[in-house]
Amino acid sequence: MQKLSAIRLGKGGALQLKRNDIGLQVDVPLEVVHLTNEYWKNVVSYIIEEYRCGRTPNPDVLCNTRIKFGAFMDAISCMKFDYVASGHYANVVHPSAGEMDEDSVLELSQDMVKDQTYFLSHLSQAQLKQLIFPLGCLSKDEVRKLATKFDLLNKQRKDSQGICFLGKLKFSEFIARHIGEKEGIILEAETGDFLGTHRGFWFYTIGQRQGLRLPGGPWYVVEKDIKNNVVFVSRNYFSVDKRRRLFRVGSLKWLNGFPQNQISQLQCKVRHGPGFRNCSLIMEPGAYGHEDVAVVHLSEDDQGLAAGQFAAFYQGRTCLGSGVILESWDDQGFPVCARALEIARMEDKSLLGKPVKIKVKPENPITESDQVDGMELCRGLKHSGISAAKQRMQVSQGEAITRFPVNWLQKFREKWLRIF
Repeated sequence: MQKLSAIRLGKGGALQLKRNDIGLQVDVPLEVVHLTNEYWKNVVSYIIEEYRCGRTPNPDVLCNTRIKFGAFMDAISCMKFDYVASGHYANVVHPSAGEMDEDSVLELSQDMVKDQTYFLSHLSQAQLKQLIFPLGCLSKDEVRKLATKFDLLNKQRKDSQGICFLGKLKFSEFIARHIGEKEGIILEAETGDFLGTHRGFWFYTIGQRQGLRLPGGPWYVVEKDIKNNVVFVSRNYFSVDKRRRLFRVGSLKWLNGFPQNQISQLQCKVRHGPGFRNCSLIMEPGAYGHEDVAVVHLSEDDQGLAAGQFAAFYQGRTCLGSGVILESWDDQGFPVCARALEIARMEDKSLLGKPVKIKVKPENPITESDQVDGMELCRGLKHSGISAAKQRMQVSQGEAITRFPVNWLQKFREKWLRIF
């Protein structure tokens, strides 16, 4: 077997120098494959276009399928090698020597927090058959300890964060450079109130709360009107009646073929992380040449379903494949009132005048158990002016409205006992 170590460089030579030093340290020859143009064409350009269309793509999934195990594999196809090893936290189970026609299987890693099968879920079987992941049987802490034990030059290297091609550039700055800015309005989804302006809908994704610059929050982006450049927000994003369990997935890719008999007993990830959701699938055959679409029903509520992101499917520890989350149906998205939709369609938004003055959001009412306890405690005190079922106390003019402390019943009981 020929030893081969290769990396992809974005820009500059500092990374190449560091990796070359490590290669010399462990006596592994380094050959650099430059894929900057391919990365821009197949990943960055796609990301820009998706944001321009109002979706939220996942660059890590695309990089694995199109660059690391796509363009890179094509570039080294003339070389002789057994497998390509990568530092992903995942496992691949290959068939035995006598069963090479069987599929390879992608499985979860030992470290469930760092597990990266979500990012590998859109690979093809042909790509998976050529891969091994040596770190899949280790936790990140164990990898750190081994790097220290062998005194590797990168033993104290920080975990990678954010999108690799941005460097020190903020993502909002990157989007502004390539898509630009266009002022639009922010409307409250429930009332249609004009709350303020934004720089362009492409700067926002569903569930986002940063960058809205609205008082009285927290506010969350709940829907976007792409045609009219309008962002709808709400302070009730996590209310029970507005959670989503049903969504559609397209661009499906199954690593080991479609799971015919288990589609009602699967698990699903809609983002990178250790969290799973039990789910079931209903396939909708594509009509008139369109692709098949899966309707996914989650067993639990999930608020962070953004079109353009990937949903990966699992059975036990096996990753079955994934697809791209599609835009929601009209009756499955966050409910936007008729007034808000009508205002969004206005051609001359200047007629709206100045944004409304945002009122402080009322606090959530106390729980039913607190109400029962308060009624028992205050039985016979109808004329005391104090009611345990009230949520807030009235204060003198000019003072802020505050909630009862969590232990207010106990304090009230103590004061009452002192009086009698």
